[in-house]
Amino acid sequence: MLSRRRLLALTATAGAVAACGRPSGSSLERARAAGTIRIGISGEQPYSYADVDGRITGAQPEVARVVLARIGVPGLDAVQVPFHELVPRLRDGQFDLVAAGMTVTPDRCRDVAFTRPDFVAFPAFLVREGNPQKIESFRDVARSRLRLAVLAGASEIDYARAAGVPDDRLEIVDSQSALFRSVADERVPAGVLTRISLVDVLRRNPGSGLAVTDDVEPVVGGRRIVPGAAFAVRTGENDLLAAFDPALSQLQASGEWLRITEPFGFTRDNLPPPDLTTAVLCQP
Repeated sequence: MLSRRRLLALTATAGAVAACGRPSGSSLERARAAGTIRIGISGEQPYSYADVDGRITGAQPEVARVVLARIGVPGLDAVQVPFHELVPRLRDGQFDLVAAGMTVTPDRCRDVAFTRPDFVAFPAFLVREGNPQKIESFRDVARSRLRLAVLAGASEIDYARAAGVPDDRLEIVDSQSALFRSVADERVPAGVLTRISLVDVLRRNPGSGLAVTDDVEPVVGGRRIVPGAAFAVRTGENDLLAAFDPALSQLQASGEWLRITEPFGFTRDNLPPPDLTTAVLCQP
């Protein structure tokens, strides 16, 4: 079990690791030799976070634990950073795998490599109960000229911009909890994240007077987007991808993936469709 002290120590020393450069050998070779791999998490529930006992958990670390054990890496450590810092810190070598429910986008595909899709999760809006502003799409936000809270680095920023929401009406926050507070404190009339994330934050904040809308289908450049998420590694870590992908695919096909993720609010509907590939998600 990873204690809070251990998590904080890893986070504090991450910069030193990057400064010294990455050791030789691939991530998979080093992880197998050490018996452990370092992952990046964002603290967003239910995707990746430390529980009250300091254990790293969430749907993606739990899936990663099983997959990694099957490919010869029985242990994992974690570094928690703000979501928007996950990609640059992965590239700097501060960890070797992002396990945080990161949506695969063409822009991100230019910076890192992704495993096969882990799940699909559509966005939704966090609003006042009764949805007084009648917000049901990104276009509604654009037409109504309302301010919208979004998570820094999240794909929902791209969806909002594509719908015509200008940057001066985006309140960019650095965490799930900050997005919740922005709406709860009425600084903005709505916030947007994946529906899984918003349902979880409402569950932990009963009596807030807020509600979550139905799923929203994003449209970018006239094309409907299927928001598929995956684990991320540095570009060139082909042996890690080659080992990880078949093990993840087997986990999904066997039903074990659903058993692992159900306690975190996932359902069978979140399994990626067979024709959804990383190559498709990376296409501009």
